[in-house]
Amino acid sequence: MTQDATARISRQQHRAFAALRQPGYGAYLAGTMLAMMADNATWTVMGKPDKFALGGTKTKAQFAELLKGIGSAMPKGLRVTPKALTAEGDRVAMEAESYGEHANGKIYNNMYHFLIEVRGGKIEAVREYLDTIHAQDVLVG
Repeated sequence: MTQDATARISRQQHRAFAALRQPGYGAYLAGTMLAMMADNATWTVMGKPDKFALGGTKTKAQFAELLKGIGSAMPKGLRVTPKALTAEGDRVAMEAESYGEHANGKIYNNMYHFLIEVRGGKIEAVREYLDTIHAQDVLVG
């Protein structure tokens, strides 16, 4: 990768991910993050799908459907607050914390690490690490 290409990606990453620091990031996840994803992008939620219903690798379209389901289960919304953000080369690492009340009355408060790969100004892949037991308990039941 040339120095110009590296600088361009870094500028794109910082500009795009600056939006993630804004209040109400949960709304950005459904809109901005999906718009930033390449058509062939994947989103992997860590966890074995046979033990954690949300786990596994999803296409952009599958992930959009998953977000709709989570959104409808959180009538007051899901706030995701970035805690730390580091961009280097074609990777962005983000630590975040979520908070929301599920329709079942349970509080969902999870911690995350997202590893985001960016190429050509678009998100190519996301790997999401989280407390799968808490997510399963609150979101899946």
